[in-house]
Amino acid sequence: MSSAAENGEAAPGKQNEEKTYKKTASSAIKGAIQLGIGYTVGNLTSKPERDVLMQDFYVVESVFLPSEGSNLTPAHHYPDFRFKTYAPLAFRYFRELFGIKPDDYLYSICSEPLIELSNPGASGSLFFVTSDDEFIIKTVQHKEAEFLQKLLPGYYMNLNQNPRTLLPKFYGLYCMQSGGINIRIVVMNNVLPRSMRMHFTYDLKGSTYKRRASRKEREKSNPTFKDLDFLQDMHEGLYFDTETYNALMKTLQRDCRVLESFKIMDYSLLLGIHFLDHSLKEKEEETSQNVPDAKRTGMQKVLYSTAMESIQGPGKSGDGIITENPDTMGGIPAKSHRGEKLLLFMGIIDILQSYRLMKKLEHSWKALVYDGDTVSVHRPSFYADRFLKFMNSRVFKKIQALKASPSKKRCNSIAALKATSQEIVSSVSQEWKDEKRDLLTEGQSFSSLDEEALGSRHRPDLVPSTPSLFEAASLATTISSSSLYVNEHYPHDRPTLYSNSK
Repeated sequence: MSSAAENGEAAPGKQNEEKTYKKTASSAIKGAIQLGIGYTVGNLTSKPERDVLMQDFYVVESVFLPSEGSNLTPAHHYPDFRFKTYAPLAFRYFRELFGIKPDDYLYSICSEPLIELSNPGASGSLFFVTSDDEFIIKTVQHKEAEFLQKLLPGYYMNLNQNPRTLLPKFYGLYCMQSGGINIRIVVMNNVLPRSMRMHFTYDLKGSTYKRRASRKEREKSNPTFKDLDFLQDMHEGLYFDTETYNALMKTLQRDCRVLESFKIMDYSLLLGIHFLDHSLKEKEEETSQNVPDAKRTGMQKVLYSTAMESIQGPGKSGDGIITENPDTMGGIPAKSHRGEKLLLFMGIIDILQSYRLMKKLEHSWKALVYDGDTVSVHRPSFYADRFLKFMNSRVFKKIQALKASPSKKRCNSIAALKATSQEIVSSVSQEWKDEKRDLLTEGQSFSSLDEEALGSRHRPDLVPSTPSLFEAASLATTISSSSLYVNEHYPHDRPTLYSNSK
């Protein structure tokens, strides 16, 4: 592992040098997490199950774990620390909702050492993953932990209505206190399984201002690219069949409306792309690199934890897809614009950013200097609309059928019929205009209706008769044919006739 300073960024040094966070070694943080969660979850099993009440969201339980041990806690070789558990009954309900049994939760987190991940973003947080790939453990700031605790009642209501969601699935919120330092951690679902190689990873916000991976990020073995990189690499987008596309967009729209209602912004879509064609060539290489993952069963056990399960409607079962294709790891099948077969893994991350005063000031300042619509910090409603528009028009697209359906053919035939009728109508109208012009120029040698009307003004006893529709048509035909006859046989008499009629 590369070393890191307190802000979480990688610093030059030895590869095996340990990271630190708030002047605390990552090994001490990992050990305290396992000891604390092991004690609190085990202690929670003794409490009877009951409905979650409103006050349960604000309960904080605390236990002191000295290094020499006590009557309730085991001895350990880490500094003395206090471990706090936020809303234990509420998070127990969330774990049960996602099918996580207490024994499985403890086994995943505490049985094997946690694996430290390189920092994928600029938040400065530490990331750990359990050895079975089920859970991500992330350090969060005080404001984020406080916001999550306030969010719990609404989060509880949303999960009851829509357990299938791309929003983060929170399984626990804890705090480790040692030496006057508070380290808050949250346990979440793992979006990108390590046993499936991600050929491309993107962090997408729908913003274009400074949304390109840095040179330092590109030098990593598995860099995380951003919006401008995606538009350059995948400029044609990613293609789904109609059913999958509709399910994905419906899930994204629903999730964004939930975030907007909580006044949450600055979140991202973490997108991992696995090329199935490349994986066949790299199978031997991946097997040699991921030896610890060979023990895994090839599928995640937590309910609704995979991308495919998260976007499916309530009438469909994601379990059948995973059982039939264990190698897909619950990825969403898609295609590139070149027709390459892909598996996509995705989830909405970084939702613990509330649009408070500092964010408002940050957006106002950036909007003065740059285009306000392109910066990532924005008001929640605009952010959600821009995020959805970017996903809908630039990232995800629907495969269009090459052959026209019968309904389309019928529509095309109707359009052709309309075009033909327009041509007929225009030609008839043109003939009528020509006849009308002939009537005005050449037909003036005959007594016209105008002259009849003029004479009626001098002779009140004469009333001009209005010809019927059929009479007018025959009159026009007679006039036009007679004028043609006159023009053809007596072209030299035309000026005379005109002068006489005058």
